[in-house]
Amino acid sequence: MPVRNRSSVALPGLTGTARVDRRTRVLLPRLRPGDIAVIDHLDLDRATAQALVDAQVAAVLNVSPFLSGRYPALGPAVLAQAGVLLLDRLEGGDQIADGARVRVHQEVVFTEDSPVAMGRSVDLALLTSEMDLARTGLGTQLETFTHNSTELLRREEALLLHGQGLPTPGTKVAGRPAVVVVDGHEHLLELRGIKAFLHEQRPVLIGVDGGAEVIRQAGHTPDIIVVGAGADDPDLPQAATLRSAHDVVVRVDRGNRRPVEALDRIGIRAGRVETGATTEDVALLLADAAGASVIVGVGVHASLDDFLDRQRSGLASTYLTRLRVGQRLVDATAVPILYSGRLRPRHLFWTLLLGLLAVAAAVATTPVGQEWAATAWAWVQQTWSGWFA
Repeated sequence: MPVRNRSSVALPGLTGTARVDRRTRVLLPRLRPGDIAVIDHLDLDRATAQALVDAQVAAVLNVSPFLSGRYPALGPAVLAQAGVLLLDRLEGGDQIADGARVRVHQEVVFTEDSPVAMGRSVDLALLTSEMDLARTGLGTQLETFTHNSTELLRREEALLLHGQGLPTPGTKVAGRPAVVVVDGHEHLLELRGIKAFLHEQRPVLIGVDGGAEVIRQAGHTPDIIVVGAGADDPDLPQAATLRSAHDVVVRVDRGNRRPVEALDRIGIRAGRVETGATTEDVALLLADAAGASVIVGVGVHASLDDFLDRQRSGLASTYLTRLRVGQRLVDATAVPILYSGRLRPRHLFWTLLLGLLAVAAAVATTPVGQEWAATAWAWVQQTWSGWFA
């Protein structure tokens, strides 16, 4: 019986292994270079997009729009600029099995040469146009933000204004600089920029969720770790990282009295903060209440675009926390400009030596200097001859 051979001609489009999960943060650790990520993430933020780029995915297929139009989310442009193939508004995404071999060609997703899903192709030109339109909706977002800030201040007055409800860390913070590290945009670059500051000032290192792992990867040990309460939170640091810290503080929703099982299972006794503020804000408030002389933020959200992009639900707490911390907070990008390093004795020695050499060279060009030089040379020759006579 004749057997029909499969064509060896490569089919058009992009082929890869599909990795499927509606929770993008849960999906990230499973991604491998060349994978096709299938997500459901409305208004993709920049930090998540950068994590997808770092994972070297070939394509991102989004069930939701990358940009809803409510505000200019920064994540889609990061993916487009990195050359990642993008489809959004994906129809039939539930037909794509996790781990399946899929092919994407002209807005259609195929498995075993059969079309299973279709979406809208997204490129940088389209994103630029949609982001311009989204900026017109910022006024509505700011009105909502103003209302949320008022409500949050009413609920969190004791914490935000008086620091009540914050645990007292065992780490000595008062009078020392503190560095709060968040797993945010360009956090590694910012850490490298303050390397001299970390080495010379020995600040208190506070890791926020995945920021604790960032500290460890940079060769340091976090003194304090602030984490969220979710038992399955993918941002929860590894057990070894949690055990390495002197203090662990867990943020739980107000009224949540249940133990944090993820920490209890590994024997971590953590201080608790019941609040609606974000973990990043809890870390800043903790450093401020403990008396840090200055607070350096690494990876923290420093602009309105950052706040809207990453912390939409926590925008009000971020705003109020910045007001509370005030002049103590310095962005890590400013430290290399403001901090030139500690003056050490060897610096003075070399400066003095170079100055003396410059003066000697100047004097040697004068008649008096030349006479001194001749006298000194004669003395050296006489002394040398006397030693070996």
